[in-house]
Amino acid sequence: MTYDEAVRYLLALGKELASPQQARVQKFDLENIRKLARHLGEPQNRFPSAHIAGTNGKGSTAAMLDQILREAGLATGLYTSPHLERINERIALGGRPVSDAEFARSFTVVRDIIEHLLASGELAAHPTYFECLTAMAFEIFARQPVEIAVLEVGMGGRLDATNIVVPEVSVITQIDFDHEDYLGHSIEQIAGEKAAIIKPAVPVVLAVGRPRARTVIERRAAELGAPVIEIDRDFHLENVKDSDGRYSAVAIHVESGERFQLAPALAGRYQLRNALSALAAARLLARRGFPVNAEAIERGLARVRWAARLERFGDRPPIYLDGTHNPAGARELVDFWDAHFNGRRILLVYGAMRDKAVDEITGLLFPRADLVLLTAPRQSRAISAQALASMTGHLARGFEVIPDPEQAVKRALDMAGPNDVVFITGSLYLAGGLRSFVESLCRPTSPGPA
Repeated sequence: MTYDEAVRYLLALGKELASPQQARVQKFDLENIRKLARHLGEPQNRFPSAHIAGTNGKGSTAAMLDQILREAGLATGLYTSPHLERINERIALGGRPVSDAEFARSFTVVRDIIEHLLASGELAAHPTYFECLTAMAFEIFARQPVEIAVLEVGMGGRLDATNIVVPEVSVITQIDFDHEDYLGHSIEQIAGEKAAIIKPAVPVVLAVGRPRARTVIERRAAELGAPVIEIDRDFHLENVKDSDGRYSAVAIHVESGERFQLAPALAGRYQLRNALSALAAARLLARRGFPVNAEAIERGLARVRWAARLERFGDRPPIYLDGTHNPAGARELVDFWDAHFNGRRILLVYGAMRDKAVDEITGLLFPRADLVLLTAPRQSRAISAQALASMTGHLARGFEVIPDPEQAVKRALDMAGPNDVVFITGSLYLAGGLRSFVESLCRPTSPGPA
């Protein structure tokens, strides 16, 4: 198959694109991915890995850890989701998305196995979009080969296709409400789904702020004999500084007294917590024989790039792209506004998916913005701009309905003065769909306010 054919086939399997093929795509457990892996020769067992779950922060933490490991001279693989602009972004080697040719080659291998298993009756249903991509990532990382892979959980943990690995270290970042229909309607239930990535005797880094969630995860770790590094207990931060939205601090390991300079290149105070999670994971990997030292950790954090997470373009006015798609992320964005744009006029371009907690998210964001421009990502699961207006317009000081995302951005820029600020958020699919357009208007700049 060609690259374009592979992408069309994959999109037809998942929620990204409605298709009659969806009728035969089901997911009940890890059976599909286990069968695919077995017929691929168990590729997930042929490279060491770090496995990262959580509601918020897992992608940024994965990017930071990958950069740290590359600074240490290791050949890395990175598997993340969702992608922003091109599907190749999900599978990276040495910090670069795999080529179209490599993507197509791996997909062909996986598809041929799937067709054989369907024909033989060994598979009752076609693997999902995410299961196919996960199998491809495992196959690519095993064949290259990589010296270590960083794997981000897609959703939850217990039934996530990545959860057939036995990693060198597990990481669980912040836990909050998201995907409740799949993961449960209580923090304890959601935490239980995330805790299922913990493997016997494999150390786990916890950056879970909610006490009830932390209790669930610590209980599971104890049952499996998995050592726990809890960042709020085992590390102390001092000399926290804010330089135009980029935060730095000195991280001190309480037991050993080791000191690390944390200065993540990503904007937002919450990135300090993600940086500390990546630091803790890197220390554990060093103890397990990987050549990671303090200099590699500090360089990796200072050089990491992760698009559409408070990513700034231009100035006068600055434009921010951010994937604020759940209430926890919305609270972090409001904190960022309060710290850096208090008293400045905020124009918000907003679009969302139907399966998100839109009422709660918009209840946090819309009253704080001076004008909301309602639009819709170009995705089958998106809420229409008009439906969004009917649901949430009463929360805004003022709003306009502009279904076309590019036109919504143009309208925001037409209305923005040089001292105003434009935020584009609500969904990573909106941010990803608009990133090239925004970049054509103004290049990315240094992180932080302008």
